[in-house]
Amino acid sequence: MTEIEKNPTPFPEDEISQEELARLYEQSFQTIQEGEVAKGTIVALEKDYVVVDIGYKSEGHIPIHEFKDAEGNIKAEIGQEVEVLLERSEDEEGTISLSMERAAKIKVWDEISRIFNEDGIVNGVITGRVKGGMSVDIGVAAFLPGSQVDLRPVRNLDSLIGQNHPFKILKFNRKRANIVLSRRALLEKDREVKKRDTLQVLEENAVMTGVVKNLTDYGVFVDLGGIDGLLHITDMSWGRVGHPSEMFNVGDEIEVKVLSFDRDRERVSLGLKQLKEDPWAIASERYPVGSKLTGKVVSLADYGAFVEVEEGVEGLIHVSEMSWSRKVRHPSKLVNIGDMVEAVVLAINPESKRISLGMKQMAPNPWDMIAEKYPIGTTIEGRIKNLTDFGLFIGIDEGIDGLVHISDISWTKRLKHPGEIYKKGDEVRAIVLNVDRENERFSLGIKQLESDPWEDIPNLYRVGSKVKGVITNITEFGLFLELEEGVEGLVHISEMPEEQVKGINDLYKAGDTLEAKVANVSRRERKIGLSLKRMEEAGNSYNEYVNSSQSATSSLGDLLKEGMAQKSGTGEEPAD
Repeated sequence: MTEIEKNPTPFPEDEISQEELARLYEQSFQTIQEGEVAKGTIVALEKDYVVVDIGYKSEGHIPIHEFKDAEGNIKAEIGQEVEVLLERSEDEEGTISLSMERAAKIKVWDEISRIFNEDGIVNGVITGRVKGGMSVDIGVAAFLPGSQVDLRPVRNLDSLIGQNHPFKILKFNRKRANIVLSRRALLEKDREVKKRDTLQVLEENAVMTGVVKNLTDYGVFVDLGGIDGLLHITDMSWGRVGHPSEMFNVGDEIEVKVLSFDRDRERVSLGLKQLKEDPWAIASERYPVGSKLTGKVVSLADYGAFVEVEEGVEGLIHVSEMSWSRKVRHPSKLVNIGDMVEAVVLAINPESKRISLGMKQMAPNPWDMIAEKYPIGTTIEGRIKNLTDFGLFIGIDEGIDGLVHISDISWTKRLKHPGEIYKKGDEVRAIVLNVDRENERFSLGIKQLESDPWEDIPNLYRVGSKVKGVITNITEFGLFLELEEGVEGLVHISEMPEEQVKGINDLYKAGDTLEAKVANVSRRERKIGLSLKRMEEAGNSYNEYVNSSQSATSSLGDLLKEGMAQKSGTGEEPAD
């Protein structure tokens, strides 16, 4: 209610005209122009609008939605004071149009203008990504260029959405509704302040607290307060570190030691492991030779497995120290990375930071008992596990094989390969010849299960006796005759008539049967020397040698019988 309404006759009618009275009545109301902000009072709540008295000659209407919150509840009460914008003066119905939202924005723009002119700081929420940067809500929409987001380029800008930060206003144009912000400017300013304070206390061997800013393959950068230091991967732990991410994340707060500081170049080298004592300094005391320990397999190589005993202390289990009985070609056959293993300390050298470990020493050495279990001369039975050019291996005990050398397979047969007689998996008998514990060798023999036939050869093939054999080989130095299976004799060219030596390849062929006389016998060298010359001296011709009948000479069977009879001491042929 205006003053005129309260006092309807402030001016006598006879002293003022009706026109002047109307003019004064208009002036008694607030002189508010369109586009200006004024204070008003809510006088009524309608369905679609709120009625507000701003002291104008007519009451104003504000759309009801401007008073609704996110849940749709109306936040307005009669008598509540509000700031509004006069959008339009009276319409045909005498109603004026007001806006509370636009009044709030105008107030925000005024505040932003003040902050900009005073070089102040404005807070805002990053709302989303736009071309070239981010959109920020500071009451009105503002632009944050990507280069002004942080001190370093941010790879994932989306991670900033929803965050509230202070900003500096770089540019402000109200007419164009253009605002450009910078977060980097504030960070740089803050960094300079922190840097000044940090440089006052930064020195070598100082222990400082910092924040991990960045991870690389070779280390991490730590913000010490306005100045960054590098914590190299080799200075993170006395132990093995594959990548810095195994120990740190960006944003971690860590305590480090300053290893070196170049004040002119502002380069700082940091260390973390230096805050702890080098474990190798007392390794000899903690892990004496012969002691047992448990460790984790951290790496495998062709020659062995590396075991972490404690942080910074690793030992090597060589493949030769993994098993008493198995020939380990690669450590992965027995252990894997991550396995916990028990071992014995074989040797330790703190100066070179090396510990030699053994796994097999955790169990008794089977070779210590093998000689007692299988003394020389013992007959064993086993399955052939492998065949080689030089012999065959027979499985004896778990992980222990015995070798039958090719020369110990047969007394008489000349074998080029054991496969001529045996195959893998065959069950065979053999006799123990030798046990070499130091070299872990177990020697067996098959032929030793039978007597050596060469023990009887001198008696079976007496010097001067006639024998018959099949030519097996013709060489430049003579003829080889097979007298019986595995027994050969040599007719050297010096024991052949000269005319036969010249035509040896024409006169003789492999497979021919030939008679000769025994010239000499060497049991030690297992050789029988034969002679054709001595046959001539006895008055026989070459044709007679080849064509003579069995009745004219002693057969091999006869010789064997003769030898057996002589051994019996009777001089008579034994009965069949």
